Amino acid sequence: MHIDILSVLPELLHSPLQHSIMKRAQNKGLLTVDIHNLRDYGLGKNKQLDDYQYGGGAGLVMRIEPIVNCIEALQAQRSYDEIIYMSPDGECLNQSIANALSLKGNLMILCGHYKGIDERVREHFITREISIGDFVLSGGELPAAVLVDALGRLLPGVLNDETSALFDSFQDELLAPPVYTRPAEFRGWKVPDILLSGDDGKIDSWRYEKSLERTKARRPDLLDDPND
Repeated sequence: MHIDILSVLPELLHSPLQHSIMKRAQNKGLLTVDIHNLRDYGLGKNKQLDDYQYGGGAGLVMRIEPIVNCIEALQAQRSYDEIIYMSPDGECLNQSIANALSLKGNLMILCGHYKGIDERVREHFITREISIGDFVLSGGELPAAVLVDALGRLLPGVLNDETSALFDSFQDELLAPPVYTRPAEFRGWKVPDILLSGDDGKIDSWRYEKSLERTKARRPDLLDDPND
């Protein structure tokens, strides 16, 4: 998978993508992430990226020219399955979206800043808008890093145990069950006997029951039937 990220502050993306599983994915050649500084496409001697919005109002808007020039320069090198804009009013990222996007080959992610981007970019270039929650951040870099992490860990060969991702929370619309490791007893607090039994069938049933129980208690909305 190849991901190009367009950013005003590329420094914010370097650390999240150069450690742990994301570093492993890139070292294995399974994921390539290129970060592009939109300032390189800025206007004039000051490399201007933003300007006042038409109609008045507080906040600056990212100008259309630098963004489009960067997008088109990258499109001249490869075709993209999606050009994604990280936006608080996009569809909220979930595991289903991550699963679908992880099957793509080439993605471009645009990180917004200031008051946002000129609407004409959204109308003519953006194919998908994604949010990581109903709140506003200073820019799209951290959301972009979250999205890349969510996708990268799903790529075959990235995790040491490829079945691990299949049992994450939300993969089956349920939260993950409780997990335990050694010691089997600590300060009188014991690991459930069923997990020490070696009976895979009973353990699977226990995990499903605990997942369902936890989902009902913490995220009952996941169990709501939209057809009701």
